[in-house]
Amino acid sequence: MKFLIDECLSPDLVLVAQQVGHEAHHLVRIGKAGWKDWNVLRYVADGDFVLVTNNASDFRRLYAVQPLHAGLVIIIPNVGRVVQRQLFKAALDQLAELGEPVNQVLEIDLVGDEVTIGVYDLPVET
Repeated sequence: MKFLIDECLSPDLVLVAQQVGHEAHHLVRIGKAGWKDWNVLRYVADGDFVLVTNNASDFRRLYAVQPLHAGLVIIIPNVGRVVQRQLFKAALDQLAELGEPVNQVLEIDLVGDEVTIGVYDLPVET
């Protein structure tokens, strides 16, 4: 899988993905810092990337109207880089079981010390 890490998350997540054999890029490191969300959406669509972000509300709204996308990973809590790495690793482990998350969202959260992962379709199938 190919991942694009949003600028709201640590660049360390690129290494987490690469260590398990995925391609990954950080928005800032590829010269796209400050891009509007719709520009990010177009870039991930053109490159067939799974977007990894902490910006849940904006990207849920944008992805809800996309007929086809490679997937969205949302790290819910606003946490430091060490915990971000742990949460993203949990997401990657889940994706290893699920396969390509086409038109799906994975939401990773912390409830106390426990990592929780929710998976749902977006756009919602009718």
